[in-house]
Amino acid sequence: MTTAGPVNPWLPTSPCAPDACARHSGPVAGSVLAAVRLAAGLTAVLAGVLLAPLTALLPAAGRRALVRVWCRVVLRAFGVRTKVTGAPVPADGPFLIVANHISWLDIPLVASVLPGRMLAKREVRQWPVLGPLAARGGTLFIDRDRLRALPETVRTMAGAMAGGGRVIVFPEGSTWCGRGGGAFRHAAFQAALDASVPVLPVRLEYRPVGPAAFVGEDPLAASLWRIVAARGLTAEIRILDPISTIQYPNRRALAQAAQRAVASDSAKRPSLSVHQRVSSSPASASSARTPA
Repeated sequence: MTTAGPVNPWLPTSPCAPDACARHSGPVAGSVLAAVRLAAGLTAVLAGVLLAPLTALLPAAGRRALVRVWCRVVLRAFGVRTKVTGAPVPADGPFLIVANHISWLDIPLVASVLPGRMLAKREVRQWPVLGPLAARGGTLFIDRDRLRALPETVRTMAGAMAGGGRVIVFPEGSTWCGRGGGAFRHAAFQAALDASVPVLPVRLEYRPVGPAAFVGEDPLAASLWRIVAARGLTAEIRILDPISTIQYPNRRALAQAAQRAVASDSAKRPSLSVHQRVSSSPASASSARTPA
């Protein structure tokens, strides 16, 4: 979901649009099942919002475990099956987690495996239901129109990781539908360098990708209905090898190394581009842009 008004030339954009990228020609669930999924998913999200204050009494490890369970419940309630592949999920420890960006589903998908503080655009805070939940979950919000605020955001991210936490970033800065991806913006990687923590790249995939894609001027309500109406929608998170900040001592090189890792993993796997109309059998809102 993008906001009306003039486009900031400094913000990342993608060529993806709902009409071309978010269509789904595969099997669909009946309207009754779709409605049940929608109600169940929204109920699960709302339950998280209402119960979140109680988790403040738990130790950090307990909160992280609850976040993982809750995100899995939300995804399953919306009819999305999840799959974790690749390297072993790392034990607790500070990381800058970076991923390609396809959908708002990316947020609960990553958090279901690697919970941490998300970096999101300021507008997400105003989203119904999801906005308050993101705020309660410790999301770091940034005004992408105020470049002067970026150094303070980087310092906050570095401080969170230096204290042993994890920060999750989608450095493409905008959602892409699956035919390709944007360049990884460099700024967030400075936080990893300042905190001396490794970067953990992950690759996100959806089969089929059409219902999951959340791009361009796509309304959140339309995206929700596509997801709950799809049959066999599977989300996969592939854990890649960590990247040391010692090996890449500047943010540009570090960002490029992370982008190569994600792109190389994608090149080894079958294309899920909706532009090529590839469909897949099941396994288990504006464009959600995030800052550079």
